[in-house]
Formats: sequence, C-alpha cells, structure tokens
Amino acid sequence: MKASTGRCSDDIRRLREALSRCDAVVIGAGAGLSTAAGFTYAGERFRRHFADFADKYGFSDMYSGGFYPYPTPEEFWAYWSRYIFINRYMDAPKPVYDELLSLVRDKDYFVLTTNVDHCFQKAGFDKARLFYTQGDYGLFQCSLPCHMATYDNEEAVRRMAERQRGLRVPTELLPVCPRCGRPMAMNLRSDDTFVEDEGWHRAAARYGAFLRAHEGMRVLFLELGVGYNTPSIIKYPFWRMTAENPRALYACVNRGEAVCPPEIAPRAVCIDADIGEAIAALREEKE
Repeated sequence: MKASTGRCSDDIRRLREALSRCDAVVIGAGAGLSTAAGFTYAGERFRRHFADFADKYGFSDMYSGGFYPYPTPEEFWAYWSRYIFINRYMDAPKPVYDELLSLVRDKDYFVLTTNVDHCFQKAGFDKARLFYTQGDYGLFQCSLPCHMATYDNEEAVRRMAERQRGLRVPTELLPVCPRCGRPMAMNLRSDDTFVEDEGWHRAAARYGAFLRAHEGMRVLFLELGVGYNTPSIIKYPFWRMTAENPRALYACVNRGEAVCPPEIAPRAVCIDADIGEAIAALREEKE
C-alpha cells in the first residue's frame, strides 16, 4: 500500500488540477464525510440529544443506542424517531457538503454513497446523479418485507419525535405496513430483508450508465471518508476502475486511511487530512 505523502499543499494542488482537467468526477462517499460535516454520533452531540436515553439505558453513543434491546416497540421508536429526526431531517452542523458541491457543480459528476443521511440532496446535489446504495433514514419498509416498496417517513417521524413522553411514543403512532400490518422498519441494509425498491434500481442503472458513458475518458474517482466496513462498494471498485483506465486518476481524502495500491500510485493522490479542511483548501486553490 502507498501511504499519504504528508505534503498536503502539493497534494491539494494536484487534486485541484485533476478536478479542473477531468471529463467527469465520480464521488464515492463514506461515513467520514458526514463526520467531517459535524454528524458525530458520540460526545457532546450525543449528550445534547440523547442524555435522557443514556441515563436510563446506559449506552454512550448513538450507534449503541440503535442496537439496544428495548423492551417495548414504544421505547424502540422513541429512540429511533429522535435518531432519524436529528440525523436525516436536521441540517449538518458544518457546510462541508455545500462546499463540495461548489467544487463539482459545473462538472459532469455522479455520487455513489453508503451514507444514509441524505446530506447530498439537502445540499443541492442533483437527485438524478445520486445512488444511495445502503438505504435512506427517510424511508420505511415492511419489516418482513411483504412487498418491495418503501415509504417516506418524515411526517411519521416528526409526530413520534414531538409526541414522545417518558422515552415512549404513543402506541397509536407505531408505524405498521399498510399491506400486511406488520411493524415497519427502517430502509437500511443490515440483513437480507433490505428492500431495493424501484428508485434504488433506477439509481443503480443511472450509475452504471454513467460509468459506461465515460469509459476510457479522464475520470477522477474521488473517494471521501470511506473506511473498510464495506470496501467492496466504493473503495475496491474505484481502485479497479482506475487501474483499468490509463487516463483515470484516483484520489482519496481520509484521515488515517488515505492509501492506495502501488499499481495505481503514479495516478493517485492520497491526502491524510480532515475532509472539511481539505475541501476548504481546494476551494481556496480554485479561487
């Protein structure tokens, strides 16, 4: 593996030059990008929104709260409605996504992301250029599932978040499948019950078409905040497509994990830095 050189200013210039010269940009975004935008799941932000849950149930971060075995569905949805509300329907604390859009707005771009917080679309990225592979906090599905459809959950989530008392939601607000009456679930890829609905398949098709349309062209594969939980979705394909296209360039911005294989190192820029700071530096370089 080739580690980051540590010469951030030189790497920023190389990445800025690649952005200006490329025919297309494929952005691959992981959890690190939302973390840079302020969507942190522990510490002060967790205590601000979930101190009551932490005091009662004893967990110390939002992820742990998501796996807690709540004794009743009313308690389960009290937690999850609040979780979805602050991580899907509230804006990110920092304008990292907006600043990223300013860098690629005038480029031919597509976004592939494992994030489920909808930050790209809220920042103004073209919906037709987004593929959320792992689901969306803003969608419900049947927990079975009895059919392959998803449902917008904003109204239901807001009602549960507003009306919960004593870490419980009213029983009449529990979301149920409109077809079979079973409990609803979040549309998140956690097991084989994940629903890939029509919108998911249309986005997958658009992503595939975008890649085919730019084969052999000067494509910048820009990976932001992608770790090794699911590297087969973004990281490994980006390495492979860069290796297969001699005109492509791979860029990775990720604190502590900015690496690439030696086979593509001559056409790679690896920046070990905070993504928000790197994007700000790219914007300054542009200006």
